[in-house]
Amino acid sequence: MSLGETAEGVRPGKRGFPAVDAYRRLKLIVFDVDGVLTDGRIIHDANGVESKFFDVRDGAGMTFIRFADLMIGIITGRSSPVVDVRARELKVPPERVKQGAIEKLPVFEQMMKDANVSASETAYVGDDLIDLPVLEVAGLACCVGDAHADVMAVSHVISSKPGGRGGVRQICEHILKRRDDGSWEKAMGRYLKR
Repeated sequence: MSLGETAEGVRPGKRGFPAVDAYRRLKLIVFDVDGVLTDGRIIHDANGVESKFFDVRDGAGMTFIRFADLMIGIITGRSSPVVDVRARELKVPPERVKQGAIEKLPVFEQMMKDANVSASETAYVGDDLIDLPVLEVAGLACCVGDAHADVMAVSHVISSKPGGRGGVRQICEHILKRRDDGSWEKAMGRYLKR
């Protein structure tokens, strides 16, 4: 564990970890896909069928969030049937899976409105410049360890692991443990009994 890194493997970004109350306010955690839930690689076979690599530990982290009774959402700039498949596996409601969002902020604002939450009640996990407008307004701005430097500069939380390789899991655990209100224990109780 490096200097400043927590037990979950995250470190504070330039904005620093907010107070515990900011974590407790969270109701909706939204994730980018390419470079966050995946390692950023896009594979096309000879028939043009697209594949992506997802990390099972990241998926477990998102399940922990859901088991703590927080909502999860996905906003991605690309469109791919494999994202819908992964979202169904993780039980992300279809209305909170938004693909083809080249401008993410209006999509994020609509998702907040539909979920009846304010910006301070959201966290967003991104990795690249397209995510900056959302990261700047989300109550908790998070990024994976191999994010663009400008994204790290606006983040509160940075994972030590890269996108698609466990960074999301670290962030999910950090959020639940930092709430210090039994969210982690609740999630674990449900997860281990499923």
